[in-house]
Amino acid sequence: MSTPAPRPSYAAVLRVPHARRTFAAALVGRLSYGTVSLALMLSLTRSTGSYAVAGTVMAVFGATGVFLSPYRAALVDRHGPRRALLPMALLHAALLCVLAAVCGRSGTPAAVLAVTAAFAGACMPPLGPTMRAVWAELLPDRAMLQRAYSLDGVAEELLFVSGPLLVGVVIGFAPPTVGVVLSAVLVAVGTLAFVTSPVAGVPRPAERAKDGSAPAGGKGAGQGRALLQPVAVAACVGVSVSAVDLLVVAFAGQRGLGGSTVAWALAALSAGSAVGGLLNGAIAWSSSARARLPFLAAGLGLCLVAAGLASGVGTLVVAVACAGLFVAPALTTAYLIADESAAPGFRVRAGAWCNTAVNAGGSAGAAAVGLLVERLPLPVCFAVSGAVAVAAALVPGRRRGRSVGWRGPLSRRPSRSRRSHPSRRSHPSRPSPSRPSGVSDRP
Repeated sequence: MSTPAPRPSYAAVLRVPHARRTFAAALVGRLSYGTVSLALMLSLTRSTGSYAVAGTVMAVFGATGVFLSPYRAALVDRHGPRRALLPMALLHAALLCVLAAVCGRSGTPAAVLAVTAAFAGACMPPLGPTMRAVWAELLPDRAMLQRAYSLDGVAEELLFVSGPLLVGVVIGFAPPTVGVVLSAVLVAVGTLAFVTSPVAGVPRPAERAKDGSAPAGGKGAGQGRALLQPVAVAACVGVSVSAVDLLVVAFAGQRGLGGSTVAWALAALSAGSAVGGLLNGAIAWSSSARARLPFLAAGLGLCLVAAGLASGVGTLVVAVACAGLFVAPALTTAYLIADESAAPGFRVRAGAWCNTAVNAGGSAGAAAVGLLVERLPLPVCFAVSGAVAVAAALVPGRRRGRSVGWRGPLSRRPSRSRRSHPSRRSHPSRPSPSRPSGVSDRP
């Protein structure tokens, strides 16, 4: 009698040939995104002496970085990671060095700073979506892919926690502009190591039609409907999570508590998200990703509503930690749905749309809550931020046909079954590598 194959572990994901090297290189490059914001903000503040100018330049930098992300991802889909990512990264790094140089000179016009920041943000390479596309091609087994996306999401969460800490260490003995240069070095070195990995070319450029037109299935109403649910949920999660930052500050201010309260609450949110992400990857879900996503969004929203009823710091920290348990799983699941919905030549863009939605939602949430917190009681503000996530649970999920998705390099040979050639991949456990429409989850 045969025994059931063990579920793949996180270690099994990293044992896939070249996975550790490629993932580590991508994380080095993505660490730049965790360091550059604080380093650039401090550099601009010191250079201009104006928080308004610094805030405006940062907003321009962030806007071009976020809203042009799908277009940069389209270049990766069209030309492949090796041809598209490295020029972007080198140009982005060069412009960051230019920004550091002009910030180091007092009296630089605000317009010069803003234009330079705009171009630097516009060239930011989409390392996160590209790495997720590589995971999806390396791991056609959905259980392995769920683990990989969860691991990727937790690692990304840690990067945005450790990045500012690294900048704090740097500015302890050097000016903030050194932190900007460090960000440039990280993105250049990380991207170079990533594109030279043997598997960096696995997400191959989309094949174009004979007349030179874009590949079929990359755009259109069907693709848009398939991405509506994950993109909407990602945006609403971004709104809710960014609202927590300001609401916790307001909670501490109303009760005369110190900044340590804010730090503990936000640390609880990040810790809960990391734990939730790891658990999400470890569970063998019987339901599809599209079926789970509304419950994850609703869980986040209900926990935020409960946080508004907190009577003290302890209950607030617990409620916020519980909310964090749903953050990484919701985003991981949204990324998995986007991947399995992606038509040929659209994989990196699909992930980039989710990234854009999270970041845009975060910006919108911070601005909206900043207005509400001065006009409404704090519990109502928590309830509104939670209601946004609950509303995302109502967005209908639409599935694309199973025949449109990219199924990895091994599945491009329709005449040969992967089941009859189990030796092609060295994964220890591999139930059925076919991708049912709407299977589980990642970042």
